[in-house]
Amino acid sequence: MTEKLLIIDGFNLLSRGYFATAFNKEPHELPTNSQGLYMNGMRVFIQKLYQLIEKHNMSHVAICWDVKRDDTSRRQEYKDYKANRAALPEPLIQQYESLVFLLTDLGFAQLTIPPYEADDVIGALTVKWQQETEGHSYMYSNDHDLLQLLSPQTTQIIAKNREEIMFTETVFMNQYAIKPVQWIDVKALLGDKGDNVPGVQGIGEKSALPLIQMCDSVEGVYQSLDELDPKFNRYKKKLIAGEADAYLSKKLVTIETDLTDVHALDVSKLVNRTRRDLQLKALNDFELKIRGLSL
Repeated sequence: MTEKLLIIDGFNLLSRGYFATAFNKEPHELPTNSQGLYMNGMRVFIQKLYQLIEKHNMSHVAICWDVKRDDTSRRQEYKDYKANRAALPEPLIQQYESLVFLLTDLGFAQLTIPPYEADDVIGALTVKWQQETEGHSYMYSNDHDLLQLLSPQTTQIIAKNREEIMFTETVFMNQYAIKPVQWIDVKALLGDKGDNVPGVQGIGEKSALPLIQMCDSVEGVYQSLDELDPKFNRYKKKLIAGEADAYLSKKLVTIETDLTDVHALDVSKLVNRTRRDLQLKALNDFELKIRGLSL
């Protein structure tokens, strides 16, 4: 069987499952097991995990988790990074803790590497997989920052409108007319409101992508300010004023792929022990486990 690695952006999937099933509900209205532990987000997570394994016949699986926001390397670099985000709901925090316990019991490999975020762990893992195997890796996440990692051996699966888009390197290049690694430069100019990455004030989607298509990188934009197409004249002052933020933002949005702990990992330990003929049983076992789950 061709080796295929499924990489789950753990908190991205868990939080999407949680908020989708907790909408307009108070905590006491959420389903719990016999020990009173919440389970709505966990149920979505586990069902999607097994669905992806079966649909794509994954031979290896890894779930990557974030560290606490205050402990990330990016927060140490820029104190306002993700500072605009509200505190997580207690039922979601509890389900994260319960899910880590359950996934360990089910035999899945999980990676948490301080002070790095899940994006960095995912990035390092895709690089290691490419270096050591001829197989393909599939990143399951709706985080578009991960598009910078696309390659002939790496695809991102993005959920959209109840469908799943297979975002390959070819799809990306056809859509954006740049290489995946240049997505870093587009994001550096745009910034990211969700992560509180500043970008260049006044530079939006209609200008960021064309600038990188023309100049290749943030560095190229600033080296070519005097020779830019006249249609960009109205952005020059904004670019000059935001130069420091552009370089800071590029550092913040660049996914780290040289992580010692990941490169020391034995990828054979990521093997999916839940084979296709056992998946239905595993799902049934999950129902039993989650009803009686106790930490």
